Amino acid sequence: VLPSPEGPVPSVSITEIRQYLRAQGIPFNDGYSCLHTPSLFTGRWEDQPAPSASTPYTLFIDKTTGSFLCTATLAEGTWQDFQAHVELRHRGIPPDSAEELEEDERQAREDARCIWDRALPLWDLLDEDETNKTKAMFGISLVTDATLKRFGVRYLRTAKSLVFPWFSPRNATLKGVKLARMEKKGDAVAYVEETLPRFDSYHNLFGLPLISRRDTELVITGWELDTLALHQATGVASVALPRGATCLPPALLPYLEQFKRITLWLGEDLRSWEAAKLFARKLNVKRCSLVRPGDLQPRPIEALNRGLNLTKILRAALPASHKSIVSFRQLREEVFGELVNTEQVAGVKWIRFPELNKLLKGHRKGELTVFTGPTGSGKTTFISEYALDLCMQGVCTLWGSFEINNIRLAKIMLTQFAGQRLEDQLELFDEWADRFEDLPLYFMTFHGQQNIKTVIDTMQHAVYMYDITHVVIDNLQFMMGHEHPSVDR
Repeated sequence: VLPSPEGPVPSVSITEIRQYLRAQGIPFNDGYSCLHTPSLFTGRWEDQPAPSASTPYTLFIDKTTGSFLCTATLAEGTWQDFQAHVELRHRGIPPDSAEELEEDERQAREDARCIWDRALPLWDLLDEDETNKTKAMFGISLVTDATLKRFGVRYLRTAKSLVFPWFSPRNATLKGVKLARMEKKGDAVAYVEETLPRFDSYHNLFGLPLISRRDTELVITGWELDTLALHQATGVASVALPRGATCLPPALLPYLEQFKRITLWLGEDLRSWEAAKLFARKLNVKRCSLVRPGDLQPRPIEALNRGLNLTKILRAALPASHKSIVSFRQLREEVFGELVNTEQVAGVKWIRFPELNKLLKGHRKGELTVFTGPTGSGKTTFISEYALDLCMQGVCTLWGSFEINNIRLAKIMLTQFAGQRLEDQLELFDEWADRFEDLPLYFMTFHGQQNIKTVIDTMQHAVYMYDITHVVIDNLQFMMGHEHPSVDR
């Protein structure tokens, strides 16, 4: 849930952050998406001299939101928390240590540890036949045992799942795991993932602990198997995002600051390409290149299986920063891509509403759709199912429900998600609620008439934090109130 209207996140500009750091005498470097300063949280408090040029800069302040992360101690917080710690420091009070886990998170780590202990190293199953069958099932027959061993990939027999570890880059302790299994859906085979802890606190960059301080180039992929393939075929440093092309949580940006060049190779469809352009803006476009999806440039694991030259594909990556004026030659590839993928260009199709696909073709970013109808005609019921359909396909969705409260809206959506009346089967509630919780769905906590600027600030904050691509306002009249003159409305 996003911050409530009583206390929306006070926005802070990068200029204010710089002025504050200078006024407090805290040295800083200007990074790509963060400012770097010495940590307030390392070493014994009394012995700490004033920060000097030789102090390692392990604290990162996000230029967009002001929130900070110290990679040495994992202390994190908002810009207001940072200022509070600086004040405490002046009074000689040591800050709290960061690693105080909440009960839920401690439990999640214990569960992850249990799964990890029960899983077998994939390169070392009982007999070679089982290893080969398992690798064939996941399409990784060409990935060598050495690569699997290097990344620590294991296999959980009972769940027929690959297990990818999340190790803390600081002290190599296990912080969580991702389970991935194959499911047959008709003729197609889908890849199903589960994470421990739940996805909103699963901030793993798979492959991060294997990167050295000296690496300056990195390839970011949208899938753990792509990272395995890339590393094996090219030897380049590579990490996989925790939620693929769905989102790039800002909490991960500090770990990506050391790289002078980042190549995004997220997948093989247009949505991955759109996501790559979006993430490049967060990472600073000047240092980013993008691998354009195409028949000869499929995702890395596919390229490895087809015997393509991955190094050559990486060299052909396009710079993310377009000049202000371009010629058709520079757009030519993009135009060809749109002609080849007309279906995908039309947007994300609804599964539950085939008739709607004929009218609207699909959900496209940057478009406004207005639904009108008299009171009680079913606008909210329809829109909640319409949005849920997209959300289940990985479209990050933000709801602003100004007319009915979030609890009632969530109840409607959960019923639509489960496809049955949960009032009559309460014993199924937890199972469906757990699955519902994993959708990339967020609610604004406003209700009734609101100041439009506050609402838009909250939306912008949500777009940056959660990579929202679909916003639903229900309804405009309630949000605007009735006393605005018609011109403003």
